[in-house]
Amino acid sequence: MTFVYLDHNATAPLRPEAREAMLAALEAVGNPSSVHRFGREARRLVETGRARVAALAGVAPAQIVFTGSATEANALALTGLGRRRVLVSAIEHDSALAWATDRIPVGGDGRVDLDALDRMLAEDAGPAVVSIMAVNNETGVIQPVAEAASVARRHGALVHCDAVQAAGRIALPVVGVEVDALSLSAHKLGGPQGIGALVLRDGLPLAPLLRGGAQEGRRRAGTENVAGIAGFGAAAAAVADRADMPRIAALRDDLERRLAAEGAVVLGAGAPRVANTSCVAMPGVTAETQVAALDLAGVAVSAGSACSSGKVRRSHVLEAMGLPADLAESAIRISLGPGTDAAAIDRCAAAWADLTRRRRSRAVA
Repeated sequence: MTFVYLDHNATAPLRPEAREAMLAALEAVGNPSSVHRFGREARRLVETGRARVAALAGVAPAQIVFTGSATEANALALTGLGRRRVLVSAIEHDSALAWATDRIPVGGDGRVDLDALDRMLAEDAGPAVVSIMAVNNETGVIQPVAEAASVARRHGALVHCDAVQAAGRIALPVVGVEVDALSLSAHKLGGPQGIGALVLRDGLPLAPLLRGGAQEGRRRAGTENVAGIAGFGAAAAAVADRADMPRIAALRDDLERRLAAEGAVVLGAGAPRVANTSCVAMPGVTAETQVAALDLAGVAVSAGSACSSGKVRRSHVLEAMGLPADLAESAIRISLGPGTDAAAIDRCAAAWADLTRRRRSRAVA
């Protein structure tokens, strides 16, 4: 049996450009902080990767702080910016929600309630940072980051954006204009796992989470992950033009039409979404049952965020959107990528149709 991978929002397959850059970097034996020729070569690889990630974000290389993950980048921003209040949208990744003092509600379409944000900031004039993701990882809904930033700035708040699911898919929020800090992750765009970045507005003070050495401009201590950074940079360069998005959008739309014909409910369809993501529900069949059935049919999808897998609980994203329990509990996420083709869509649609037919047959019996 051949297998179809439709879980790119959990992790994207390693791009060939990233693999090649990493293999070359693994040949470098020096520590990037060493001043001899071996150290200088390692430093060159780090700075090349930094420049490529900076180009993706549209900033200067000095504004990039490499971290071990986007989870760490979120924590670094939400603790290191030194604001007493941390207002986080109710649909954020758990790594941002973990630091929230206040949760910003969302509407039924999955987008942040800007009026609620305005009221919440007005109720307390204390120093605050507002954290709103660019794209929701479960529904693919694009958030009104620029509008939220405008509200936040009227109240003197800083703005952080988790742009993990946006990179390579839509234009990123402009650091220094729309947001003050931005989190990125390599493995969501075809780079390696275990490397992320925090992008900072030029001159913005940041207290480090990890203290010790002078790496990353004293903003994140620890020897740099040379191979990881090289792979991150290569992947960032490969996706910067977003050239594949129209093709992927057409495949996603075709899949949604076919699943809707079989009774699927597409969640977040009324809001702007990234091209590669579908959150669909099969009322009456739990997400776990669907994921298992599709896996047996050779199609890999997920029941929401990979960071929440194994937990028997309803999605906090769909709950925040106010969806009925039966709908929320039957929702799965299908996320496409560069390797997705029409045959993969056919395979997924056929597996879904087979599951619905078997379900109807059991209901009649």
